[in-house]
Amino acid sequence: MANVRVTMEVGNDGVAVIKISNPPVNALAPIIIAALKEKYKEAMNRDDVKAVVLMGEKGRFSGGFDINVFQKVHKSGDLSALPNVSVDLVVNTMEDGKKPSVAAIEGLALGGGLELAMGCHARIAAPKAQLGLPELTLGVIPGFGGTQRLPRLIGMKKAVEMMLTSKPIMSEEGNKLGLIDAVVPSGELLKVARAWALDIAEKRKPWISSLRRTDRLGSLSEVREILKVARQQAKRTAANLPQHQTCIDVIEEGVVFGGYSGVLKEAIVFNDLVLSNTSKGLVHTFLAQRAISKIPNVTDIGLKPRQIKKVAVIGGGLMGSGIVTALLLGNISVVLKEINTEYLQKGMKTIEGNLRGLVTRGKLTQDKAEKALSRLKGALDYSEFKNVDLVIEAVIESVPLKQSIFSEIEKICPPHCILASNTSTIDLNTVGEKTNAKDRIVGAHFFSPAHVMPLLEIIRTNNTSPQTILDLMAVGKTIKKVPVVVRNCTGFAVNRTFFPYTQGAHVLANLGVDVFRLDRVISNFGLPVGPFQLQDLAGYGVAMAVSKEFAASFPDRTFQSPLVDLLIKSGRNGKNNGKGYYIYEKGSKPKPDLSVLPIIKESIRITNIMPDGKPISVSDQDILEMILFPVVNEACRCLDEGIVVRASDLDVASVLGMSFPSYRGGIVFWADLVGPQHIYTSLKKWSEVYGSFFKPSEFLEKRAMKGIPLSAPASTSESSRSRM
Repeated sequence: MANVRVTMEVGNDGVAVIKISNPPVNALAPIIIAALKEKYKEAMNRDDVKAVVLMGEKGRFSGGFDINVFQKVHKSGDLSALPNVSVDLVVNTMEDGKKPSVAAIEGLALGGGLELAMGCHARIAAPKAQLGLPELTLGVIPGFGGTQRLPRLIGMKKAVEMMLTSKPIMSEEGNKLGLIDAVVPSGELLKVARAWALDIAEKRKPWISSLRRTDRLGSLSEVREILKVARQQAKRTAANLPQHQTCIDVIEEGVVFGGYSGVLKEAIVFNDLVLSNTSKGLVHTFLAQRAISKIPNVTDIGLKPRQIKKVAVIGGGLMGSGIVTALLLGNISVVLKEINTEYLQKGMKTIEGNLRGLVTRGKLTQDKAEKALSRLKGALDYSEFKNVDLVIEAVIESVPLKQSIFSEIEKICPPHCILASNTSTIDLNTVGEKTNAKDRIVGAHFFSPAHVMPLLEIIRTNNTSPQTILDLMAVGKTIKKVPVVVRNCTGFAVNRTFFPYTQGAHVLANLGVDVFRLDRVISNFGLPVGPFQLQDLAGYGVAMAVSKEFAASFPDRTFQSPLVDLLIKSGRNGKNNGKGYYIYEKGSKPKPDLSVLPIIKESIRITNIMPDGKPISVSDQDILEMILFPVVNEACRCLDEGIVVRASDLDVASVLGMSFPSYRGGIVFWADLVGPQHIYTSLKKWSEVYGSFFKPSEFLEKRAMKGIPLSAPASTSESSRSRM
């Protein structure tokens, strides 16, 4: 805590420079806010102070309010931990103070940081400083007056856009919009800010209170039209996120009743939103993603990651080409190995297409795309593998093929080379059992499309060395993936946890529930598509192969549905041939294909699990629970077996790998909000009616009976087969 402080120095010119220091981003912790108020009051009362300059240490203004405080409030329910910043500090002490303030912004001014700056009477910024209000990504709204000041400084349309999208702008754009008064070189920032503050104090420049400005707002009818459009858009894009609509309400309050009324409403709404499940979920997801980089006996034993300069990828299919694309974008040289010229050329073209697509969408410049391609080399044999640091095998899911590849490359690659497999289901011990380099065998499970999806599952066997894990984690970060380290098992963390997801949907379909209704319930909950459309998109071959793996590993809790096999026999293959549960036509959204209903009827006849031969009657809530509670149940088994380091790692993996809604906090966090007791009771009831697929796990039963959250760390008395 030694560096957490606020200092004040008064120069001979009469300018008090108040400086925030809370590395690494000068977060506004309560201790900082209290100190700011104290220093400001001192500056206002001192006769030798004419004006104030507010700035941050180490080239950063402030990254905003300390998010850890939100988590404390979520656990305690006590709002008193939140300081009264909006009125007490920003309005009364800074904006309405008897001496002017100027913000000297460098690096970033985000969230509460930008709100403090807007409470000053002018803002001077260094080039390329980031300015934004990203609070909605944490389930709240700007709470230090940002909903009122930003529209008054830059106009309603752009202000609403910045708040609802949470996208920052650079200081140069801020200058054009009127948010920043001047952009000056970093070396001159303090000097110019001091001069500007004195000019305001001595009436050479206007003393402007942004909360009282109305000249940029436009007429009430114009404002209401902008807010109407924003509301409609938020309903479409953020249907389950209350903070978007309430943010618009608060903005409107200030326009109708004045800025100060808006600030008061903002404070009330902010406190309500902090205690919402949405904020709890989003804050948990944010902090959980930070925690995944801490791996016991890997990141805490003094090892340093080795540099991975050259990588070989075996297999240029959909997954392999995506992995290559991700590596190239991370400035890593890649050798792509294929079995013949035709496959190699096809893989190279796919990679070119991936990069071209990023250029077309404005996410990559043409120059960078060409440089990325220049780092790629094709190969038909292993001669290029003599100096690679990492090999990623991405061939079809065949144990004998993978074993022969690993045996061959072990002989050719250098002794430090990491030998990774992108398998999604096969046991890595089996893959590497014919090699001597078992400490270098590791799983690198990407999610499709590999150059887009953010998650990288790093799977460690009992023999994988800490150095190998650390090196692969570093590669993941280099290529902008989020690496989650998990233990080896069938399906690993994500696919293992979510295999009951599709199976639960098939149970309901074979009990006579409409498949399109099932998809609709799940997408309304917040997943991008429902389980049946997901099968269409992934392809039925994948569905068949994966279900066989899980049926072999977990025969006691798999539901064998004939539906996919019947679809294949009828000539359907999902999106691949445009026909599945839905019809896929270029240029239009997927439409339910009613001609699939007789096939579903045939599946129902074969399975014959409907009670009394009649479709069951279920509510939308029943559907949601019958699909997702078995997923929670499998997550419990993963926790019990120590497949993940922490429960929150499984939350991150579910959000990034399965697109579980981040505002629900991930699968385990959501389950704790629902309540382990309710989940256990429901599963037990369904297992008695519909069979062992729904049977509650021992871990879930123990936690439910003892009233312990699923996310709580395992106690020494709890059984565990393998811990990290």
